[in-house]
Amino acid sequence: MIDILECLEKYGERLDSQIAEETGVPLAAVRERAAGLAATGALITCSVTRFANGDRVDAWLYRRSGYIPPAAPGRKAKPKTPQA
Repeated sequence: MIDILECLEKYGERLDSQIAEETGVPLAAVRERAAGLAATGALITCSVTRFANGDRVDAWLYRRSGYIPPAAPGRKAKPKTPQA
């Protein structure tokens, strides 16, 4: 189960198919392990439907509960000041 958490910590939100590909675990096993982690509150899950080349793809999106990824490097936008 640690593989899934490490993957999510490294990449942020991921689809179940992406986690299966990156960890080398079958998709059914990823969904089963993620369900166990979601029951303990370690993961947040969301059912998503996406379309790839006109084909419907139903998947589960996972992210770590309470984890905020670090800010992206580089310049930050400056707030706009109202002009009088």
